[in-house]
Amino acid sequence: QVQLVESGGGLVQAGGSLRLSCAASGLTFRHYAMGWFRQAPGKERELVAAISWSGSITHFIDSVKARFTISRDNAENTVYLRMTRLKPDDTAVYYCAADFFGDARAAVHDYEYWGQGTQVTVSS
Repeated sequence: QVQLVESGGGLVQAGGSLRLSCAASGLTFRHYAMGWFRQAPGKERELVAAISWSGSITHFIDSVKARFTISRDNAENTVYLRMTRLKPDDTAVYYCAADFFGDARAAVHDYEYWGQGTQVTVSS
């Protein structure tokens, strides 16, 4: 079965950095766009960043542009989210998700598979 397993979350001070990883199995990874979403308490799940199946298209929400980067390693079936200059507003559970032949779409309903999430907490 398809599994997406996130890792790399934790507690960090404002201004710090983290790198999240999402290891995929049970699917042909290179055929899937990958997205990183986050959900803070009391808020809706939102896309943070996405990368198309080809790797040629990326999408970021405005609040993380120039701070976060997304990359993928098809040989390792892994997608990464590098987060720098973290802010307390970045605190959330971060989920990775897979979208078959997607082009870095932003909607939750576009993604077929989801990981269990990893907590990121940024202290002020």
